[in-house]
Amino acid sequence: MLVYGKQVFFYILNNHKHLVNELFLAKECDKKTFAQIVNFGFKINKLDFKTAQSYARGGNHQGFLLDIKDYEFTHFNEIKKSEFLVMLCGISDVGNIGAIARTAYALGVDGLVVVGEKLTMQGIVRTSSGAALGLNIALIKDALSALNELKQLNFHIYASDINGQDIHKMHFGHKKKVLILGSEGFGLSHKIIKQCDECVGIKMSHNFDSLNVSAAFAILCDRIRNA
Repeated sequence: MLVYGKQVFFYILNNHKHLVNELFLAKECDKKTFAQIVNFGFKINKLDFKTAQSYARGGNHQGFLLDIKDYEFTHFNEIKKSEFLVMLCGISDVGNIGAIARTAYALGVDGLVVVGEKLTMQGIVRTSSGAALGLNIALIKDALSALNELKQLNFHIYASDINGQDIHKMHFGHKKKVLILGSEGFGLSHKIIKQCDECVGIKMSHNFDSLNVSAAFAILCDRIRNA
């Protein structure tokens, strides 16, 4: 799996070195940066700009590219042993999922459950600046069945909804929690909301329909973690 960009390049080398297969440079570095890369102990493969662009499929690689091991998803049976989970339903944009994964990792979420047939981890690792590599992520097909299992395990389930209770007026004393978010366009289905214990929302100061889903998640997650 190829990832690129200076920030994710150095994050992976510093925190997940064991995942690196090959290292590529497509630019001349200053002496300090080059020495830092050399110290990681990998053979440095030099690429010309055209080849690097091909590897990155036109993305902004900044001259720094890594080939890393494929991401290994966590089985749902394992992830449901956690204390605080986030479930994404109908969110397919890798930029949003990557931003959510980055925030989830930074704020101490135990795992991410994504409802869908497949997940493009290459883009998610890159857009999360590598944080997704430190987060347990499960890929499931049936949200309702998963919610039933979690409820049997005494998880308290919160649905993110524009009409939900103001998150800043709530307290979260329940030990095991799940926060569910839907797509910006369609939100969560009525069936999923019906399965949840409570709906949470963010009070707006101006008449605007919603926030970007990753921005909304950051606010909701911080409140749930610290209320």
